[in-house]
Amino acid sequence: MRTLLSSLLLMLAALPAWANLNIFATVPEWGALAREIGGDKVRVYTATTAFQDPHRIEAKPSLLAQARQAQLVVAAGADLEIGWLPLVQRDAGNPMIQSGRPGYFEAAAYVNRLEVPTVLDRAHGDVHAAGNPHTHLDPRNVLKVGEALTARMSELEAANAAVYQANFKTFSGKWQAAIKRWEQEAAPLRGVAVLVHHASFVYLANWLGLKEVGTLEPKPGIEPTSGHLSELLARQQTMPAKMVLRAAYQQDGPSQWIAGKTGMPAIMLPYTVGGSAEAKDLTGLFDDTVQRLLKGLR
Repeated sequence: MRTLLSSLLLMLAALPAWANLNIFATVPEWGALAREIGGDKVRVYTATTAFQDPHRIEAKPSLLAQARQAQLVVAAGADLEIGWLPLVQRDAGNPMIQSGRPGYFEAAAYVNRLEVPTVLDRAHGDVHAAGNPHTHLDPRNVLKVGEALTARMSELEAANAAVYQANFKTFSGKWQAAIKRWEQEAAPLRGVAVLVHHASFVYLANWLGLKEVGTLEPKPGIEPTSGHLSELLARQQTMPAKMVLRAAYQQDGPSQWIAGKTGMPAIMLPYTVGGSAEAKDLTGLFDDTVQRLLKGLR
């Protein structure tokens, strides 16, 4: 009996400690931020990867199972997940994570959104009514969202509030120093004209001073067509771009075609955490993004 009891105690000791807060992050960047704040006091499940289009995700049973256990959903917001997250919330049957409840958090609600349309018309393509949702690619927005997320996590799990606040204070200090470094390194990019596959890099361009002069998609969410690419090629005579940019989850065919016709480099940017071998965390994401842009400029 004593041997059996000892064995059970050893087995229990070997089991991992349960996290205090279960977080369902819709996209890698906000999942990574939640880990920075929560440390070992949270369990973070990220619903998508850097190689998936976050607009177009299937509400699979695996997502529902994770959402049922979640105490907090951290979403990008601004309708980025409009095609799938409401289905996950509904079918998971978890009252804690419904919109309007403390267990539902949207990053876009805490930043100044760009490209908010004045007129909504489906003829203009897949336009987001609340503005461009790719807010994380301005690192200053990461700080704003981090402050709000820390407050929300502290509200939901008061026992660990001091830990969350201390972790964010440490992260914030390192992040502000990193922003200064990135801005110094990226100074040669200011004013450089670029083409983009999709309007994924609006906040990045606004932060670094890049000048977007065209989009490979004829309309947001509409795949590039040969006719539109030819128009962009002709426009190079009057509005020449220096680089063409795409996210890790986008096919490289259209950008490579433009690059081959013009001689400009086609640059794949990680877009989010996990989009390249170097982008293992939020710091790596911006380190790699800046370096890839500078390499393209050279």
